[in-house]
Amino acid sequence: MAPQDKNTPPPLPEPLRVAVADSHTHLDMQEGTTEEALAKAASVGVTTVVQVGCDLKGSQWAADTAAAYESVHATVALHPNEAPRIVLGDPDGWSRQGAREAGGDAALDEALAEIDRLAALPHVRGVGETGLDYFRTGPDGMAAQERSFRAHIEIAKRHDKALVIHDREAHDDVLRILREEGAPERTVFHCYSGDADMARTCAAAGYFMSFAGNVTFKNAQPLRDALAVAPPELVLVETDAPFLTPAPYRGRANAPYLIPVTLRAMADVKGMTEDTLATAVAANTARAFGY
Repeated sequence: MAPQDKNTPPPLPEPLRVAVADSHTHLDMQEGTTEEALAKAASVGVTTVVQVGCDLKGSQWAADTAAAYESVHATVALHPNEAPRIVLGDPDGWSRQGAREAGGDAALDEALAEIDRLAALPHVRGVGETGLDYFRTGPDGMAAQERSFRAHIEIAKRHDKALVIHDREAHDDVLRILREEGAPERTVFHCYSGDADMARTCAAAGYFMSFAGNVTFKNAQPLRDALAVAPPELVLVETDAPFLTPAPYRGRANAPYLIPVTLRAMADVKGMTEDTLATAVAANTARAFGY
């Protein structure tokens, strides 16, 4: 692929005949305006998006955006990598807030109280993305991640909102903590990354599994095996845009309008027609997020 292609947005896919929702997107990290992103998505049959918060600023933005647009629903949370930065500091300024001093447990409690406040809003449909991420956070940050995750589970249950899970290289601990705390009635594994065995475990517990563009990657056979065994009534589709752009556009910026590319690949894996899968996914997303 020529380098200039990286900056060219992928073309509009053929529109879906049955409208679906992008169950997980980050409009605040994408190029262009929210209006443009929503219009482009709607033009190909992606008529609803779930805007996901990852920190206090982003969660407030998600709540405000959902209040302003009929087609946007919000989730609010401290991302698993955000919790250790609040507690231990972020001297390198790796997050969007720039460099930060260590705030200790008190700062985490304060941030969680703000998430709790936002979670009570009617247009906030979920608490997330929360969970565990052992890819970016070393052993020193794990305690903060776990404390934050347990608190988010409690917040989701108290407000009767969906719980949106970020699980990166932490499957066993995520499932264990959900068992120990008792999962909320509606729990979504965002960007599902487990194998077929874990998909069976999630299905038995009634957890939703949301698949992203990486299900189309060449090396993602274990993900396709998981999708193959996931019950159609528990499957969602997402972009996680601007990340995880589906093949053949990998490496370019992702956006909600590319959902049809992933959904069609998923239908192939499940041996379902595009319309049948889209119908299921649309109903599942509305059920998961209570809209």
